[in-house]
Amino acid sequence: MLFQSSSMQSHAVEYSVTNNAGDAPGGMHFTEEIGIPHSQQMLTMSTDFIWKIFQQNDPADRKDVARVSLFIDNMEGVAYTSNDEIHVSTMYLGGLSGDVKGEFTGVLYHEMTHVWQWNGAGQGPGWLIEGIADFVRLRSGYVPGHWVQPGQGDRWDQGYDVTARFLDYCNDLRNGFVAELNKKMRTGYSDKYFVDLLGNTVDQLWSQYKATYAS
Repeated sequence: MLFQSSSMQSHAVEYSVTNNAGDAPGGMHFTEEIGIPHSQQMLTMSTDFIWKIFQQNDPADRKDVARVSLFIDNMEGVAYTSNDEIHVSTMYLGGLSGDVKGEFTGVLYHEMTHVWQWNGAGQGPGWLIEGIADFVRLRSGYVPGHWVQPGQGDRWDQGYDVTARFLDYCNDLRNGFVAELNKKMRTGYSDKYFVDLLGNTVDQLWSQYKATYAS
């Protein structure tokens, strides 16, 4: 049974990576095409990137996280984050082809956003929390080909890539919108935050967004 683990520290945050997959196909895929050093590098780089996106130059503006642990596990699904632990599926990695390292890196940017974003003190809706995570992934450049294009989607609260594209539009209307929205979500959540920041309801903004790309 192959077991690998390593940790490093950057900006007072410790990052550890553990490959629990052993010699399972996905585990070997991780070892051969991604590796622990690349994973640790991406954890630190994504943290710096997220702090920049959220305009959190002052440590007092950030969540107090001392350690982030990444586990490569034999499980179904793609990945999930629980508190300060990220779990990535070897079954998912084993099924990838093409730019495996790029797709893995994109997943990390999404999951690391969950580590650092504010969730409205537990009141933040899932569609927005996932949408912000995919917005960060969108801005990182690690965008998978299956994502919707700008203007596509049925509702602003579809989450993930649909909401990410919508948030990108909102951020173009007011540079730093997502950072300000995340800051407001430190203590709670209300759809009125969109009105506070952009002067329109989220429904009005969605209609404008759809109209912008209709032509």
